[in-house]
Amino acid sequence: MTDKLKTESKPTEYPISLTDGAITKALLSMKAEGKTGWGLKISVKIGGCAGYTYLLSFVEHPLDTDEILQMRELKVFVDKNALRLIKGITIDYLDSLNESGFKFINPNAKTTCGCGTSFS
Repeated sequence: MTDKLKTESKPTEYPISLTDGAITKALLSMKAEGKTGWGLKISVKIGGCAGYTYLLSFVEHPLDTDEILQMRELKVFVDKNALRLIKGITIDYLDSLNESGFKFINPNAKTTCGCGTSFS
């Protein structure tokens, strides 16, 4: 499984990116949920007001269909079937008076909904 592991040393080779804020929030949330050492799974499902919805979850082990990335201390599992829709995406975490939560900046999205978690 380690042969599939990409390291942070060449981030330009990553199909997606997470900001430091997103990585930190994911690690803190994992710890709070008692899932330290698990991975952040990124996938997409059909639904939402614009056609597709981003899904983030914590999983203990990747599937054979997952791309495995290492970003700082965070393991990231990306559903390879979703890569055509999210390749090049940046995931950020915002915590301000106006917004809080994960923000998805997807260069492949033709349209997005007002909440920012649905796209086409």
